[in-house]
Amino acid sequence: MTKPITTLQERCRKCYSCVRNCPVKAIKVHKDHAEIIASRCIGCGICVRACSQQAKVIADSILSVQKLITGSEPVVAILGCSYPAFFNDIRPGQLVAGLKTLGFSEVHEGSSGVELIRLSYQTEIESQKKNTATLLSSHCPAIVDLIERHYPQLLRNLIKTISPKIAAGRFIKETLGPRTKVVYISSCIAGKFEVKEEQIHDAIDVVLTYKELYQMFKLRKLDLSRLRSQPFDGTPPRNESRLFAIAGGPLSAFGIKSDIFHPEYLNVEGPENVLEIIHDVAAGRITPRFIDIRFCTGGCIGGPGKNNRLTTFSKRNLIYQHSRSEVPYQTASHYCTANQSIVINRSFRNKHKRLELPSGESVRNILQSINKFVEGDELNCGACGYATCREYAVAVFQGLAEREMCLPYAVKRLEEDHSMLTQKFELAQRALAQEVGSSAIVGNDPRTMDILGLIHQVAPTPTTVLIRGESGTGKELTARAIHEKSLRADKPLVTINCTTITDSLLESELFGHKKGAFTGAAGDKKGLFEAANGGTIFLDEIGDITPKLQAELLRVLDNGEIRPVGGNDPIKVDVRLIAATNKDLEAGIREGWFREDLYYRLNVFTISQPPLRSRLESLPDLVENFRARASRRLNKPIKGIDERALRALMRYPWPGNIRELQNIIERASVLALDSVIRLENLPVVFTELSMNEGRTETNQNTQSFRSQRDKHIGQMEKNLLIHFLRETGGNVSAAAIQAGIPRRTFYRLLKRNDLNGKEFNKNTDS
Repeated sequence: MTKPITTLQERCRKCYSCVRNCPVKAIKVHKDHAEIIASRCIGCGICVRACSQQAKVIADSILSVQKLITGSEPVVAILGCSYPAFFNDIRPGQLVAGLKTLGFSEVHEGSSGVELIRLSYQTEIESQKKNTATLLSSHCPAIVDLIERHYPQLLRNLIKTISPKIAAGRFIKETLGPRTKVVYISSCIAGKFEVKEEQIHDAIDVVLTYKELYQMFKLRKLDLSRLRSQPFDGTPPRNESRLFAIAGGPLSAFGIKSDIFHPEYLNVEGPENVLEIIHDVAAGRITPRFIDIRFCTGGCIGGPGKNNRLTTFSKRNLIYQHSRSEVPYQTASHYCTANQSIVINRSFRNKHKRLELPSGESVRNILQSINKFVEGDELNCGACGYATCREYAVAVFQGLAEREMCLPYAVKRLEEDHSMLTQKFELAQRALAQEVGSSAIVGNDPRTMDILGLIHQVAPTPTTVLIRGESGTGKELTARAIHEKSLRADKPLVTINCTTITDSLLESELFGHKKGAFTGAAGDKKGLFEAANGGTIFLDEIGDITPKLQAELLRVLDNGEIRPVGGNDPIKVDVRLIAATNKDLEAGIREGWFREDLYYRLNVFTISQPPLRSRLESLPDLVENFRARASRRLNKPIKGIDERALRALMRYPWPGNIRELQNIIERASVLALDSVIRLENLPVVFTELSMNEGRTETNQNTQSFRSQRDKHIGQMEKNLLIHFLRETGGNVSAAAIQAGIPRRTFYRLLKRNDLNGKEFNKNTDS
């Protein structure tokens, strides 16, 4: 089916203005645009005027007309009855001259078609008996479509007579021959599609709007005001027929006199009035004999036309003045002798496509899905384009509307999305501040491999995990590995260190709070448990939380519910808990600072993190990992670590575990003068470990080449330090400058060789 009006999808902004203004709701909203439903559209053009983005476009007929004009057949133009209201700045004869300049062979007034159907209307109205079906005029194509597509119960009320435009077109084709092409020019959009109806498609070839005609004049650069007037062709109509374009005009043209106190004959125009009277006639509330009914406000002068600022009243006045003026005509002889008995009867058919109506339950479900649970939630604001929320719910059920069209619902979702994104941003900032880095666990020693095996076993399950171990052993790294290998990996992992937040704030941080719950609670806030809903929450150092928080946490584990601070209603959450501690929880149970029931809920699956001193086989791999990370972080090319430094690291007991190792490697990377971390870049304790290692080797009579070399290098280093101190009189800063090394490094070398600058000060008393 040809669409009377199309949508330019790239322009549509989904403002729903077309939906709000469409009288028959012939608009279907998609995800990216609002589209005309051809089977429901009546071609009134209201959506075109309502669209501020000019996304609704009427089918263009200019190319079709230009093709006809350049053809071999004669082309006749018929000007609709409303033309004086749209071309008010020129004389009718100048408009005729302009049309003939474009290439039309003849120009007729559409009022002549009124004369052809006048007798048929009079006959049907006179034969109408009282207390029978009210007759409705059928010359407005929008009204015909409205009844055929939406009110088929009124089909029998339509007068079975063609419109004036069809009558005029048939008369011209019968007079000049069927090969003659006829173009009808008016303000009517619906007329473009009326002429494609099977019963009447032979009368008019193309319908052109006044806007399109004006555009054709503009393309040809025609100034109509400079053209010499030319007469109309055909037979001149009566003055009353020229009033047909305005409200009440058809009654006058058909010779019908109406008494306002006994309204047997009515004239109705404008969308609201039309729909009201159709409802009244369909319901049997009124029973006039005849209603002249037209969809556009003011009649045919209310349709879209050439741009002007004239009001309906001034346009009506122009039509009236035209009906009283002399219009030049040049009537050819064949029109005087033409047979005017054309076929004027037509029938109408039911084009109504009934949409499925939802049940009450379906409507309730749709309303509840957009947060309308009680009648008070139904604001009926009309932002979606529908008069009521229930009418909108029906449209959603029928596929004409989307849930996102509800403005209050969309605003609520935006607020929720904003809150969620804010929380995600805060969580991302928290993770960035913690500088966790990669979640890959480094090491291939037996104890590390055991940990990896446990992670692979427990990760796919929803089981609560308790990670135990000394500080700095990588408990959070293990928690992240469990989350990333779990079925919740696509959901958030929220981490919080229970020792970094005061008890009073930790409860609000975990469970959220309501506005006014405590001083400073200016609004509602979601807690981390709610933010982690569907994902995982990691509570580090859980042994430090208070007994009150322990009870709240136990309820989360037992019931899956949290209660915000200051709130009464529990909130369901689906969160997997991973906890970690470096404390002896069993001792806490005995001493009374840790709940026994919480301990057993946490201790479902335990992973014990080994200290670094018990897995030194993996230390070289850890050192390499931290070196590469420090190199990237510092933007400094650190390519490796020398053997002396690595041996010293292997001899250290590592009380701070992996965290201490990471910090030492980063510090050494900062101090490294070249691309290699050396022993002197490490803290002094590692130098002492290296020296002890040397002494041990000496005592064991293992004087290898390397140890002998290190001994001589050490002695040479000490001699050089003594030399520079003597040269500068014990001034360490000057000595460091002469040596070309940083002063701090020079001091460290002095300390390592048990030297003091004061010993070489010449001014010091012996």
